[in-house]
Amino acid sequence: MSSQITPPTCSPAKAGVQGARSPTRPWPPAFAGALLAIWLALFSLPAFAQPTPAYHSRAQQLVRILSAPGQEADFFSDLFLKAVPTEQWRAVAADLRQQNGKPLALGAVRQDGATAGQVEIRYEHATIGFILVVAPAAPNRVIGLRIVGVARANDSMDKVMAELAALPGHTAFAAAKLTDAGPQLLHARAPDAQMATGSSFKLYILAEAARAVAAGDRHWSDVLPLAHKSFSGRLMTYPDNAPMTLHSLAAAMIAESDNSAADSLLWALDRDKVDAVLAETDHASPDKALPLLTTAEAFALKMPVNAPLRARYAEASPAARRALLGDNAARLAPSAIDIGSIAETPTAIDQIEWFASPMDEIRLLDHLRRQDGEALAILAINPGIAPADAKRWAYLGYKGGSEPGVIAMNALARAKDGGYYAVSGIWNDPAARVDDAKFVALMTRALNLLSE
Repeated sequence: MSSQITPPTCSPAKAGVQGARSPTRPWPPAFAGALLAIWLALFSLPAFAQPTPAYHSRAQQLVRILSAPGQEADFFSDLFLKAVPTEQWRAVAADLRQQNGKPLALGAVRQDGATAGQVEIRYEHATIGFILVVAPAAPNRVIGLRIVGVARANDSMDKVMAELAALPGHTAFAAAKLTDAGPQLLHARAPDAQMATGSSFKLYILAEAARAVAAGDRHWSDVLPLAHKSFSGRLMTYPDNAPMTLHSLAAAMIAESDNSAADSLLWALDRDKVDAVLAETDHASPDKALPLLTTAEAFALKMPVNAPLRARYAEASPAARRALLGDNAARLAPSAIDIGSIAETPTAIDQIEWFASPMDEIRLLDHLRRQDGEALAILAINPGIAPADAKRWAYLGYKGGSEPGVIAMNALARAKDGGYYAVSGIWNDPAARVDDAKFVALMTRALNLLSE
């Protein structure tokens, strides 16, 4: 596994830092879940027959540094710790232990050059491979460390399904092979359950953008204003009405889950046309899902001060909801949102959300697969799981969503034999925040097993 990872998207928990719990940049650092990788240098040099004593010593010490906090300054170089502070490292090591058990022993060590090589660490429930890079001069402190693979012992899709079922709250999952005749379900848990999906709704906006381009109504190079900035995300700091291309807005919306990009596109493409994608993709419960809210509207409705309006909205028909949104536009604007009132605990995730089932998401991914190829390229910018795992596939596109009490992950994958697959998993808990790291690890395992 490798590089910083991609959390799914759309909660206000880290507004201004990660963009409504959606990352404001691909691969944000230090997201836990056995997926972190940090590397500074790796050179292609002739392989050494045996690791040097200094390299082997650092490999042995890696077991200890992964096992418990302490002595990081003796193990890592100042350069490494400047990039990855001690507390950040400790959080990553703790998450590896949570996901894989205790580190037990050093496995194979292969030195590929004067300073770099590959090291295996055997945990209780997995073997994790690292690229380890040490400084060439004594005391040979570690300047680079990268997770390049996790192999769980005797893993199976049945085990993944059982662990999903054991999570608190409600979970749903579906994995399907995509064929000319439609998705063929391979593995499932409550695949038709309507769940809160967070920023997964941005896939519908991408689908309408791709349709408009294919029809000649739009071009990816069209310039659109950043006219509807939301309450968080990278583009929130851009000038009002900054000129953006359709492509750059779509890329920010999908790869970074930028809420300002999503809201601007939803209005520019026409919300009614985006809503129509639900019918085109056979969404099973459009009356529950429509209209698709902007991110600003959704989180404004979640605020305690808007509880009466929220209750009316949740009980209304789609047509009545549209009227309520229009009549209350001022109180649902980004400037009216108090993030602190909704950031810490699940808020109305059964009332105000973007609702879909895993099978709805799979049909949507299959729809995107058949559309404009540039949409697939945008989906692949941020694959959602660590790059080393993503490379098990010839292609991997991803969009997820999260907020307190909600996480969803949706992947479109092409196997190396050319076959397409789609995977969607959702976890909702109205009583407590969900464990994002645990869910990412489960979904990564599911994708890895499906790739075999």
